[in-house]
Amino acid sequence: MTEAIPVSPALTVSEALDKWIEAGNEVTRADILQSMIYLRQRKMFTKALELLKWPESIKHLEYSDSYYASHVDLIARVHGISKAEIYLQQIPECSRNEEVYQALLANCVSTLSCRKAEALFDKMKKLFHLTSLSCNLLLLLYKKTDRKKIAGVLLLMEEENIKPSLLTYQILIEVKGQFKDFRGMERILERMEFEGVEPDTRFQATLARNYADAGLRDKAEAVLKDMEGGDITKNLSVCRFLLPVYASLGRGDEVRRIWKVCESNPQVEQCMAAIEAWGHLKSLEEAEAVFDIMSKNLKRLSSRHYDALLYVYADHKEVAKGEDLMRRMLESGVTPQPGFWDALVKLYVGAGEVEKADAVLEHALTQRRGRLYAASFLTILDQYSKRGDVHNAEKIFFKMRQAGYFSRMRVYQSLLNAYINAKAPAYGFIERMKGDDFVPNQSLAALLAQAVAFR
Repeated sequence: MTEAIPVSPALTVSEALDKWIEAGNEVTRADILQSMIYLRQRKMFTKALELLKWPESIKHLEYSDSYYASHVDLIARVHGISKAEIYLQQIPECSRNEEVYQALLANCVSTLSCRKAEALFDKMKKLFHLTSLSCNLLLLLYKKTDRKKIAGVLLLMEEENIKPSLLTYQILIEVKGQFKDFRGMERILERMEFEGVEPDTRFQATLARNYADAGLRDKAEAVLKDMEGGDITKNLSVCRFLLPVYASLGRGDEVRRIWKVCESNPQVEQCMAAIEAWGHLKSLEEAEAVFDIMSKNLKRLSSRHYDALLYVYADHKEVAKGEDLMRRMLESGVTPQPGFWDALVKLYVGAGEVEKADAVLEHALTQRRGRLYAASFLTILDQYSKRGDVHNAEKIFFKMRQAGYFSRMRVYQSLLNAYINAKAPAYGFIERMKGDDFVPNQSLAALLAQAVAFR
C-alpha cells in the first residue's frame, strides 16, 4: 500500500489508493499505520494528512486519543496552528486529553510561538496533572528563546512532583554545553546517577559533542570509546552518533575506521552521518562516494537524502555541484522538502548570491510542502541586514510571520541591524516588540539606542 501512495502532488492519496483497491487489493489497519509512519519519516505531512482523511482510513482507524493527536499535529504542520486550534475544539471533550494538547503544544514550540505555547501550557496545568513531556516541550522552547525561564519550569516540576525524564536531562545538558558550563554538566550527571537515570546513546553523543566543541578532546574521546563498547562490530547502532563527533575532533582516521565497519552493508542513517562527517573534514570525494553507495542501496531516495550532500556543498561553496545535485534530484521525480530548500538557500548565500537565495525562498513558499525552516528566513534576513537593505529585510520579516514563525529576539535583532547599517530611524520599533510581548534585553537595548541617534 505504501508503494501505491504517489510522490507527485498532482495525484491525491485518495485517488491513488482508490485505484489500488479497485485493482483487488485489501486495506488493513496495519497497512494504514505503516504507511503513516513511512510518510511521517519522510516529512510528507500533506500526504499523511490526506491518508488520515481517506474514507477507508476512517473506517479502519479507531477514534482514539492517538488518532486525534495525530490529526491535530498534521493539521498544525500543514495548515498552521490556528487551524489546528479550531480542530481541537471540535474533538469530543472526553477525548481532549493531555496527549492531544501536547500535539498542539509541540507545534507551538517548533514555530517558536512563545505566547501561544505559554497560554496553552497554562491551560493544560488547569486541566491535567502534567507529565514530564509537556514540561520538556516548554524547556525546548525556552532553550531556543529565553534560557532564563528554564529555571521556572524546573521549579514547577519540583513543586508538582513531576519527575524529570531522560529528555529533561538531555535538554539541560545541551543548554549547559552552549554556555560551556562544564561544572553544571557534571552536576547533571551526578543527579542522573543519584536518580538512577541511565544515559542513552543520544545523550552520550551530546555530552561528547559538548566536550569536543570546548576543545576538551580527552573527555570527548573517553565518552566516544565508552559508547563503542568492547567491540564496535557488535554495536553498529552507535556508528551514526560517533561519525560526526569524531569529525568535529578532526579525527579523520577514526571516521574512516568507523565507516569501514559499516561500509559493506550500511544503514541509511549511517550513510547520512558519514556524508556529514566527511563534509566536516573537507573530504568531498569521500562524501560523494558515500552518497553513491546510499543511492545504490535504496530503491528510492527522498529529499532528505539529497539534503545531506547539498549541505556539504553549501558549506564548501560548491555552487555548480549543488545545482547539478538539484537537477538530478528533480529529474528523479523527488519533491523537495524544507531541508532541501534550506540547504539551497545556504548554498547561494555562501556564494554571495543573496538574490538567488531569496528567489529560492520565494519559490519554496509557493510549493506548500511543509513549513520552511526558520533558519532559511534568518539566513537571508541576516544578509539584507548586513547590507542595510531595510526594504528586503522587512519583506523577509513579514514572510517569516506569514509562515507561522512568530517574532523573537534574534529576529528583531537582525531586523534592527538593517536600520542601523542603513543609518535609518527605526520608528515604532519598541511598540512592535511590545505587540509581541517582548522586552528588549541588554544587547537589543543597546541597538535601539544606536537607532535613536538617526532620528
